[in-house]
This record gives sequence, structure tokens and C-alpha cells, in this order.
Amino acid sequence: MSASIFEKHSHNDGSWLPRPAGAETEVLACLPEALRRRTAPKLPTVSELDVVRHFTTLSQKNFCIDTNFYPLGSCTMKYNPKVLDAIAASTAFSQIHPYQDEEQVQGALKVLYEMQKLLSEITGMDEFTLQPAAGAHGEFCGLLITSAYHKSRGVTKRKVLIPDSAHGTNPASAALCGYEVVQIKTDVRGLVDRADLEAKLDDDVACLMMTNPSTLGLFEEEILEIARAVHAKGGLLYYDGANMNALVGICRPGDMGFDIVHLNLHKTFAVPHGSGGPGSGPVGVKKDLIPHLPRPRVLKKGGAYAFEKDAPASIGKLRTYYGNFGAVIRSYAYILALGAEGLEGIARNAILNANYLKEKLKDIFELPYPGPCMHEFVASARSQKAKGVRALDIAKRLLDHGVHAPTVYFPLIVEEAMMIEPTETESKETLDRFVEILRSIQQEIDQDPQKVLEAPHTTPVSRMDEVRAARQPDLRLR
Repeated sequence: MSASIFEKHSHNDGSWLPRPAGAETEVLACLPEALRRRTAPKLPTVSELDVVRHFTTLSQKNFCIDTNFYPLGSCTMKYNPKVLDAIAASTAFSQIHPYQDEEQVQGALKVLYEMQKLLSEITGMDEFTLQPAAGAHGEFCGLLITSAYHKSRGVTKRKVLIPDSAHGTNPASAALCGYEVVQIKTDVRGLVDRADLEAKLDDDVACLMMTNPSTLGLFEEEILEIARAVHAKGGLLYYDGANMNALVGICRPGDMGFDIVHLNLHKTFAVPHGSGGPGSGPVGVKKDLIPHLPRPRVLKKGGAYAFEKDAPASIGKLRTYYGNFGAVIRSYAYILALGAEGLEGIARNAILNANYLKEKLKDIFELPYPGPCMHEFVASARSQKAKGVRALDIAKRLLDHGVHAPTVYFPLIVEEAMMIEPTETESKETLDRFVEILRSIQQEIDQDPQKVLEAPHTTPVSRMDEVRAARQPDLRLR
């Protein structure tokens, strides 16, 4: 009869349970006496169950799109299908190396090449680079291309025109590239002031940077005339694609007269936004600007794909490898899954949701631009401020109801601004609940404003000194 498991593992003293193999003693023997502890470290003694519960509870304190409504204007914080994560994590993509020979990664190069073509078709551009790592990086890329284009023609231009409603990264990117920033006013309709534009549009203007629809959620009705005016002065028209979620499948920047486009894959094309993962800011251009795109681009020669080898007029390489590959994979799969009809549905449903909310809230907040909006709109808490409650206070109170605040105090041209973008992924039930929450907060402002002024009450951290928190963050785990 064979020995039992107990006999097989028994020790000399009759015990069969495993014993330490003396590894700890061997390690200590290698350490100099001066480096050895004299007393045992004071480490907490907790069970695995307690550890798991602790970190699970911490994860549930995170505010994210997977758990709560997130109407953050001008950022398109929408739900992203989880199947895209699985596709991007496929070993066919995740376990290749960017330095592998081109012959070994033909599938990956094909995806990159086809993504360039898909984005070109969606935007009306002639070619794309997928290198830029985020929207602001895309702006930087576009302005470097602008500079290279003018220099190739023997022209030096020093100014970039930017509307006063633009994203703050626009003037920052222009200044970083050595341009003088000239601000263009917004008219009473919320659109670019044509008179102010024409007064400042001269032969020294390198480009006009525009977001369309603007951060006010309004489509620039005179965009064709604006494009003709800029081109007549030898300038380029740059498209900030942060709000492309309102246009996909309906109209294209290239058809409006834009020469350069940057897109945010982490806004419009289903890549996790913010701390959820890396961004991606591809840049597309019209034909005359193609030589200045960053290198390398993926080209197709015959039936094979390869990186561009010769690009003497290129602005150079903007980052390692070829952009954030995992982000591109997610967006590539998202675009193919939706198709032309699905992409159009994104924009139409986003516009419908925004206008629905706008109409539902017009009796609570002032609307500086009351007409129809695109995918987002800007309300003003000016009347609430007259009662002692600011937009910031309303934003903090929303957290108690499990709703993230909309963007507040931007754009700067609207007093007590609240920029609201519901996106296309939210249901009517969610939007109705949001309206009811804001109505209840308005009732508190009228009857018990202190409850709003002291909010939030139920979050892990209460109201903070925001300036001090930004400059002296307390990151200790309590």
C-alpha cells in the first residue's frame, strides 16, 4: 500500500504541514549587522478579507462615468463600450513591440493605415497623422504644420486669431509655437463677430483657430464666409475638434473650409477620458499640407504596409513610436462597429439630448443664447448669485445627489456659466432625474440656501479651500 499524503510530507517530528525552507535566514545572513532590525516592524495585522474590503470601498468612492451621470460640458464624458477594452487588450495587439520589423506587424500597420483613411473620410481631410497624444498636443502639431507651410512658401506670419470663447489650450498652443495671439470677440448671437474678425484679419495672420460648434454649443452660421475671408489673406483655418461629437456623420470640417483638424479620440471616439487612460489627438490636413505632417506615416505600397521613409518637409517626430496605439485600436473598432449610420446617430442623439435639457431648464437658469443648441449649451446662474448662491455652490450640491457637476465658469464670457453636455449615451430617464435634482436645488436656494452653500454633505471629503487644495494637496491615505 502506498504511503498516504500525510506520510509523504511528514517531517522528522511527525508533523506533515509545510515548514519554511530557511530562505529568510539565508537572506538575513547576507545583510551586514548594521542593516538588520533590532525589533520587528510595526505593521498592521489584517486579514485578506479586510484588505479586499478596504480597497473595494475606496474604489467605490471614485466618481466616474461608469457609476454616475457626468454632464461635463465641452469634454464629452460619455460611456464607452467595454468590448472595446477587450479588443485593445487582445494579445494580437497588446503583445507586439513597436520596434518589430514591419513584415511581422502588417496587421497593426493595416489598422493604423485604415484609421488614417477613416478619419480623413469623417472629417473631409486628405490625410491624417495618429501621433499626437492628446488634444493640446494635436493643436501644437497643427500649429507647427501651419508654420512649416508658410515658411515653405517663403512667408513669415506672426499672428493667430482665436475667438474669446475658445478652449484655453488654443492660445497656449499658439504662444508655445511663437505666435502672437489676437482675440476675436463674440457677438450678441454667440457667434464670431464678423466685424471684429475683418478688422483684425490682415496679411500677417497665419491662421484662425475655431471650435465649431463653439464652446457655447452654437454652430457658426457664417463659417463658409469666414473661411473665404481667411484664405483671401493667405491664412489657414484650424479646427479644434473637441466638439466633433455634434457633427460626426452630419457635416465635415473639410467641407466648411478648414485646412487642419485635430480630433479627440478620448472625447468623440470612445476612448476612456482623463484618468481612465491615455488620450489621442490625431491631426488631419488638406492636400497642400500633407508634406509637413509628422513622420512617420503609415503608407500602403502594393499589398504591404510600411512606415514612410523619406519626408524632408515634415515637422519631424512628435512622440515615441506611433501615437497611443491602444487608444487608436478602441476608436478603430468603435467606428467600424457603428458605420456611417451609427456615427450620424451619435451626433443627432447628442443634439436631441442637449436641446431637451435646455428646454427643461430654461425656467430655472438664464440662457444667454436661448436659441437651439448643438450637443451642449451654456446656462447662467446669475439669478441664483443674486440670492447669494453661485454656480460653484450648485455644482457642489449636485455631488450629494450622485451627479457630477457640469463645467462651471467657462466660457469666461458668460457670467456664472454652467456648460452642460448630456452626450448621446444618456437616457431620457437620466436627463429627467437631472432636471428634478436641479429643481430641488433651486427650491433649497429659495428656502434654505445654507444647505447649498455648505455642500457637499455626503461625499468622502467636504467643501475644501480649492486654491490651497490645488497648491498643497494632502495625499495621505487615512
